[in-house]
Amino acid sequence: MPTTALRDFLEIPYDELEERNLALKQARANREDPGKLMEARLKYLTDEKRIKAVTVCFTDLEGRLHMLDYDKKFLLKSQHNLTFDGSSVRGFSSQHESDLRLGIDWSAFYWLPSDIFGPGKVLVFSEVLNREGQPYASDLRGRLKQWTEQMYRKEQLVVHVAPEIEGFLFNGRDAERHYHENGRFEYVSIGGYYHALPGDKLRAFIDSAAEVQRAMGFQNEKDHPEVAPSQFEMNFTYAEALITADQVQLYKLLCRQVAAKYDCTASFLPKPVMGVNGTGMHTNMSFNKGGQNLFWDPNGQERLSKAGWDAIGRILHSADDLCLVLNSSVNAYRRLDPHFEAPNQIKASANDRGSMVRIPTGDEKSARIEVRSVGADANPYLVFYALARTALEGPAPEAADESKRSRTRFLPDNIYDGIRLFKSSKYMAEALGESVAGKYAELKQAQADRCPKALGSLVKVPEIQFHHEVTNQYLWNQF
Repeated sequence: MPTTALRDFLEIPYDELEERNLALKQARANREDPGKLMEARLKYLTDEKRIKAVTVCFTDLEGRLHMLDYDKKFLLKSQHNLTFDGSSVRGFSSQHESDLRLGIDWSAFYWLPSDIFGPGKVLVFSEVLNREGQPYASDLRGRLKQWTEQMYRKEQLVVHVAPEIEGFLFNGRDAERHYHENGRFEYVSIGGYYHALPGDKLRAFIDSAAEVQRAMGFQNEKDHPEVAPSQFEMNFTYAEALITADQVQLYKLLCRQVAAKYDCTASFLPKPVMGVNGTGMHTNMSFNKGGQNLFWDPNGQERLSKAGWDAIGRILHSADDLCLVLNSSVNAYRRLDPHFEAPNQIKASANDRGSMVRIPTGDEKSARIEVRSVGADANPYLVFYALARTALEGPAPEAADESKRSRTRFLPDNIYDGIRLFKSSKYMAEALGESVAGKYAELKQAQADRCPKALGSLVKVPEIQFHHEVTNQYLWNQF
């Protein structure tokens, strides 16, 4: 076994990690000068001798998190000229124009628990830039950042988002990649909603992952087993849309890391097992201006303001256009099954959990809308951008649409209809740009074409193997 006696890499206790990460999160929320934040982070990296590498993260069009470890000394010298091969990332550049750049967002800096991520490392998010250093169109993190900053400059408007991300814990590492061997996943617990006993594998995993979340400044609210066997949910408080989207990516990453330590797999497939509830990313959203929640009205219907109801109206009006963004995989459409509290009805309700949009009970601080039809495998940057922009600027329903509201409409129940509706949507082409919308539709079509068209009632091997979140690039490269 190699000795560690000669190594002195950074390892920070969890309570100190939480303090540091919360302070940086507050600096982001306060919109402190990005130049000063960059200067402070670079000085810290220069002075802290126990850091060996900086993990730089970016997200592709489908929502996969990509990570590159840069030697600290190299990064300090070359941070303005970080390039990578964009043609190796699905949905990015083609082979003849492969070089892309990374623009580090020094405000999105995280200290990491060394027992989960290894000692001597810190993490930072980045945008993707083209060769000329301009924002790259297929980078939805950059798109979300630009749009939310524009809304703040223009109207002092802040978009707050809080997701509820469910997942499954299965026995065995890389369970999704081994699914083809026996066509099933193995539960670690069958206790059910709130019922996992203290110390069992599911509860131990939840406790460990929640500790990591707190250390990384997530500001946890509650965590518990979910309805389905081996299913979990860990909630954290709302934040501005970009901060929350970064935390979604970190949430999935840390869950997978913690699960591996238990020789398990944390899976965010929307419907990995038929016959039990699926996995969603219920997206709670509100708009804030001057410290006031614009969705709160104590005298409004369900105590929701006109602005809140207008937002709901626009989202429901564009429900078909948005469906492929919110449900981005073949497997996601299995979740939209009305027998399992599935939110497949294009309507809003305070109580009916089959509705696409729910109005949770709230007060002046927490009044919000909850879009329930989002799959857990969706790209959070794309989802938050599309929902927030639609809620604020999307096409408004006309009086002639009253006949539609008087009857129950349903979301598509398969990805082929989702792709068709997305491709025919002028609104989505405008919101994303025709080039990006075309790339996204092509990626989803490629995934659909590798799966059986007649899905039937059983989960099929290809919808797991070719799922965009399953780390199986080797298999994709066979085509």
